[in-house]
Amino acid sequence: MTHPLAIITGGAQGIGRATVELLLDEGWRVAALDRDPEAVAELDADYPEATLLAMVVDVSDELQVKEAFQHLTDWQQENDQSTGVDLLVNNAGLADPVCGPIEDLALADWRRWQESHLTGAFLCTRAAVPGLRHRGGAIVNIASTRALQSEPHCESYAAAKGGLLSMTHALAVSLGPEIRVNAICPGWIETGPWQKTSQRSEPEHRDIDRNQHPAGLVGQPADVAATIAFLASDKAGFITGQHISVDGGMTRKMIYAD
Repeated sequence: MTHPLAIITGGAQGIGRATVELLLDEGWRVAALDRDPEAVAELDADYPEATLLAMVVDVSDELQVKEAFQHLTDWQQENDQSTGVDLLVNNAGLADPVCGPIEDLALADWRRWQESHLTGAFLCTRAAVPGLRHRGGAIVNIASTRALQSEPHCESYAAAKGGLLSMTHALAVSLGPEIRVNAICPGWIETGPWQKTSQRSEPEHRDIDRNQHPAGLVGQPADVAATIAFLASDKAGFITGQHISVDGGMTRKMIYAD
């Protein structure tokens, strides 16, 4: 039996880790790329017998991405696995959306957001496309509702996530029909319990935190992971070039002062 292969960037914590766990439970082989060595080691230790390849990789570094994909190919061959890629999830990127006032923003800091989110997605997509074509696979880019709406002082993050949305529909047109490409825009997703041990935290949400969402609750990484799994499946075969907000309805809610 051939098991599908997924590559998940930012795969050792948060949304990425939840996606890794869901796909492993569903019988996928998974390559998890993450730049945090401690988080990668914990993920690897938690799944010692799983069909998992966990690698320390900074996806904004061209050489590291090239070496990671070569290591993945070697791993497939060593384990008599079929080559090719069924799913790429571009999830890696700086999590903090706040860059400070634009007039104080250094060019180097601006570039850190663009490189971690946008350049990383470009490098991994470029490396994965031959394998995705071979398997008729899919790409899911993890953007944000901050690509659609804003709070003050988030220009770097918003620009990077907006760029991911534009790259999503461009890739869908360029790579179709062999490869489908979609994006997810998560809203408030509580990732505290999904961090590495040294930074793990339990949420303490107020009623107002939950009730401001039309869905009546704060999102969980599993909500995004389930959407990724759907977009990777044959059930989503007629969906490409789209973005789906997983935000409890917040981007559809008008908010004015009383």
